Amino acid sequence: MITHVFADLPVDDFETARAWYEIFAGRPPDLAPKPGEAAWQLAETAWINVVANAERSGSGLVSLRVDDLQQHVGMLAMRGIAPDRIETVPGVVIEATIFDPAGNTITIGQSLAAEEGGAAAAG
Repeated sequence: MITHVFADLPVDDFETARAWYEIFAGRPPDLAPKPGEAAWQLAETAWINVVANAERSGSGLVSLRVDDLQQHVGMLAMRGIAPDRIETVPGVVIEATIFDPAGNTITIGQSLAAEEGGAAAAG
């Protein structure tokens, strides 16, 4: 049984990335197990792990789901992080895409399926 997931995000400039992720998460890392590695717990068993790895820098992809995308994007904006783009798949999801300083892609989405179903049931 899988109990935890760590999404690794490789970076070439670890100190810059760590500072950016502290802003992104709104706090210092929850773990810094060794030099060149820092991890933030984003949900009970979900973590992002920033690792120094110049060869693979910028190749990371992570998708996060939130209950209120507008609120989450607003909180990030207050900390100086704005999405590169926001896209909607009607009836499925609305997603904001953000790139970290190394070029890793972070997609933050909110499911629209429940909202659409609720609207259809109410109408």
